[in-house]
Amino acid sequence: MALASRIIPCLDIKNDKVVKGINFKGLQETGCPVEMAKKYNDDGADEIVFLDISASSEGKKTRIELIKKVAQEIFIPLTIGGGISSLDDIYELLNAGCDKISINSSAIINPNLIEQSAKRFGSQCIVVAIDTKYQNNKWEIYTHGGTRKTNKELLSWAQEAQDRGAGELLITSMDCDGLQNGYDLEQISKLHEIVTIPIIASGGAGRDSDFYDVFKVGASGALAASVFHFDLINIKILKKYLKENGIEIRI
Repeated sequence: MALASRIIPCLDIKNDKVVKGINFKGLQETGCPVEMAKKYNDDGADEIVFLDISASSEGKKTRIELIKKVAQEIFIPLTIGGGISSLDDIYELLNAGCDKISINSSAIINPNLIEQSAKRFGSQCIVVAIDTKYQNNKWEIYTHGGTRKTNKELLSWAQEAQDRGAGELLITSMDCDGLQNGYDLEQISKLHEIVTIPIIASGGAGRDSDFYDVFKVGASGALAASVFHFDLINIKILKKYLKENGIEIRI
């Protein structure tokens, strides 16, 4: 039996507020993370991703107290990312109530962290997040909230992350982020050909059909922010549409 596809609202956090921009720029405050997480839980989201987007670039740690408040309000899996750089960080976050942790910049800087964390806590709760831009005929990887270009490219790094023990990949197209013109389907399709672990697609959702399209090319989860934050898409209606069009989804 195929695993159900997942609808995943994303709360990008800066200074304890939910923010959203376009192509990782022009951030605007959109609400309170605790209230928004509870709303998405009640609306039927399958998971919530909570990313402290300034933690790595500003050298800060994700705020434990805020996470505890969010975890108390929801009954669906919660993934936390931002500023996580050690096994102690991961332990503290899991202990605070999150179900999975997302590592991005720290995994690039110290790839052994993937292996160490998967071995200690289990691959099922280790998500490797990857932010990409399409340049020079490949998807190049950026870290620290999209501010620093690396010498890595998506397909080889995704394979390495899987080999090192990642249980899931969260792929954000910086080119598509916030534009609401659809996910980078070519990117997800290519990735689906080379890895066997679940892929969460991020960046570009604008219509119900965008979710259908990305699930059809191999995504296990579809993450979105703007369309949910600004009530452009209703999760219950979206799930009904997907179900009616043959996508295995929890209603």
